[in-house]
Amino acid sequence: MTKVLIATEKPFAAEAIPQIKKVIESAGFEMILLEKYSDKSELLTAVADVDAIIIRSDKITEEVIAAAKNLKIVVRAGAGYDNVDLAAATAAGVTVMNTPGQNSNAVAELAVGLMVMMARGFYNGKAGTELKDRTIGIHAYGNVGRYVGQIAKGFGMKVYAFDPFLTKEAIEKDGVIAVDSAEELYAKCQYISLHIPANDKTKESIGYDILSKMPKGAVLVNTARKEVIHEAEMIKLMEDRNDFSYISDIAPVNKDIFAEKFEGRFFFTPKKMGAQTLEANVNAGVAGAEQIAAFINNGDSTYKVN
Repeated sequence: MTKVLIATEKPFAAEAIPQIKKVIESAGFEMILLEKYSDKSELLTAVADVDAIIIRSDKITEEVIAAAKNLKIVVRAGAGYDNVDLAAATAAGVTVMNTPGQNSNAVAELAVGLMVMMARGFYNGKAGTELKDRTIGIHAYGNVGRYVGQIAKGFGMKVYAFDPFLTKEAIEKDGVIAVDSAEELYAKCQYISLHIPANDKTKESIGYDILSKMPKGAVLVNTARKEVIHEAEMIKLMEDRNDFSYISDIAPVNKDIFAEKFEGRFFFTPKKMGAQTLEANVNAGVAGAEQIAAFINNGDSTYKVN
């Protein structure tokens, strides 16, 4: 019987598991659950004879793939998949998929919620500012970016976007203003909501030069990946500009420097919270199970990323 491992050091919501199990068992498969494991050895043991794996932020390395002799498919429940070694998976003939769009609204709501919190001074009892009539730039206009744009328009914000993989027409049909470059986006907008992936081209691409183009009172909101920020240059910028603020769903390596130098101008969630809603948990987990069933039973490789 086909075995599907749910390997989640950070578990799905309890309500999600029965729904995931129903999909897996309806396909004629067996579900194995590994939650809150504390050592990689537990994962290496669990993958030994499974055909498929669903993960969240768990790392599927070359070592894990080598230990999983029967493995055919890994599904990352979420949009990003940089926690999977794609080269090792491809070399072993393992298909890797993500579940794009399933967490998008949750991430977008968090991004805008962080903006509100910053605008109101962390609710410290003092007068803050409003989002209405402010400019927001969406850097990468994918599933999350579209939701951010919708919510921001509801606040009365003026919404701009840049995405090198989309035409202006594709962006502007949503009532969003498309710009020609990331530099133009940052120069026009007080708020930037960052949604680019972490890859060889984007890692440390958001640094002093582009951030310094932002107008007075600038706020960068990062619900993407910490690796896309050039952390040393971010520190330099915040030292040079006391009007600049940084809020992120991913704490930087140098977060202690922020605490020491930039009180009131930053906020980092204690752990990555973008997909931490009941709805996103269920949606992504069930989608992952459905994709595995479709792949193994019907050869459907939609959402393959390697």
